[in-house]
Amino acid sequence: MKKTDARWNDNRITKGSSNIFLDLGFDEDEAAILKMRAEVMIRIEKRIAAKGWTQAVAAKELGISQPRVSKIKRGEWKDFSLDMLLTIALRLGLHPKLKLAA
Repeated sequence: MKKTDARWNDNRITKGSSNIFLDLGFDEDEAAILKMRAEVMIRIEKRIAAKGWTQAVAAKELGISQPRVSKIKRGEWKDFSLDMLLTIALRLGLHPKLKLAA
């Protein structure tokens, strides 16, 4: 008889929040910052693609290394602080704004 893991047969659906990092178990503060980093990264990647830049050209224009551009394109958010991502966004002509809610 073949043994299977019961989790594969679990078809329950759990409604998520608007923050995947919160859903993954990060605490609220960290999840909020990770979400911001991810959103800025996505905008950076889209702007680089819209400009039609290769990774080498993007690296030169943004003042970072080509491997760093590659990490942005792959979404490796752990390798970038929010400050660095905002700096890159500004260099791309994006105008990030921080909005604080009570």
